[in-house]
Amino acid sequence: MNDEQPVSVTAPVLLDRSGTCYPLDDPRWRGDDGGPLAVSALPGMRPEQIDTAERSLWRYRAVLPVPAERRVSLGEGCTPMIPVDWAGRRVHFKLEWFNPTSSFKDRGVSVMISHLVAHGVDRVLEDSSGNGGSAVAAYAAAAGIRARIIVPDATSAAKILQARAYGAEIELVAGTRDEVSEEAIRQAERIPYASHNWHPMFIQGTKTVAYEMWESLGFTAPDNVVLVAGAGSNVIGCDLAFGELLDAGQIDRLPRLFVGQPEHWATIADTFHGIDPASRGARVPTVAEGASIARPVRLREAVEAIRRSGGAAYAVPEAEIHAAVRALSARGLYAEPTSSVAAATLDHFIASGEIAPDETTVVVLTGAGLKSAEKMAAVFGGNDDGPREAGSAR
Repeated sequence: MNDEQPVSVTAPVLLDRSGTCYPLDDPRWRGDDGGPLAVSALPGMRPEQIDTAERSLWRYRAVLPVPAERRVSLGEGCTPMIPVDWAGRRVHFKLEWFNPTSSFKDRGVSVMISHLVAHGVDRVLEDSSGNGGSAVAAYAAAAGIRARIIVPDATSAAKILQARAYGAEIELVAGTRDEVSEEAIRQAERIPYASHNWHPMFIQGTKTVAYEMWESLGFTAPDNVVLVAGAGSNVIGCDLAFGELLDAGQIDRLPRLFVGQPEHWATIADTFHGIDPASRGARVPTVAEGASIARPVRLREAVEAIRRSGGAAYAVPEAEIHAAVRALSARGLYAEPTSSVAAATLDHFIASGEIAPDETTVVVLTGAGLKSAEKMAAVFGGNDDGPREAGSAR
């Protein structure tokens, strides 16, 4: 690795897929081409640039394109990464439910709301199946601004209650997660859209989970990172951060990204494998409600991230999601079904031999089971097979 790296002096801008540039302070949430926006390339950081006195993701302020002095923070980030004996090997689990609202979404929302408030926004709109809405509601409250959260009417009552408790206005919409998004886009013509799927600053926040892995592992990259994907923000965030570190000479290779999705909502995995998602027929509800997104906004970027890393993707059958919830709980990890998709994905790639015993593997658990009480009850109160040995690869 290089000891000294050139420092970029080019101010960051927003870019759409066509390559058009927009000022960083432009309030837009998508490009003129109708696609999502991204922040232009930023330099990675060196260990000495970490603000070790800061116990939040803002310790990585050197790689965040938002002024830290204007940050809206509830202490997000710095989540535990614990070693677990899984299938006879040591695997690290990153427990993202230690974030303030009990999900990884707080990372992206802290950076996104900080950016919006710094530019004078006093009201925001979000659409969410639960965790994203809870996070936007919390950080809007912390910032002293109003929030309207549009959610599917089938969303977990606990998640709706949490957003309402923060003072957000809740609007229930019948239909699919994508229909809820369409309604939000219509309303975004009059209310600033703080979408965790669309807003480029959200991805900038999610990338900090990868910086934490790097720091926790003694400033090295893991061999593998295992993730659940709905819209794919963690996939893209990890790709972004590890890419920055690679370009800065701080790591010597990209970790492989292994990505799982519920079988009937596996648009990213199917696209990765060249399968037409429509070939699966009608979509059916999944216990992993947070990952039931049929048309991810950043589908192209998520698939490219997996390919660039040399990783792979897996459409997880529903029974395997249930088994993973039970396997995690048997290890004291009460993960919601959505995040348990990552554990099922880990089992699959251990069984296939693509994740080897001597490799360093990190599994990101995105949210707590307490946030999905009804879905957890469905797992533990159902009639499917009893709990199998935790971490027993099929």
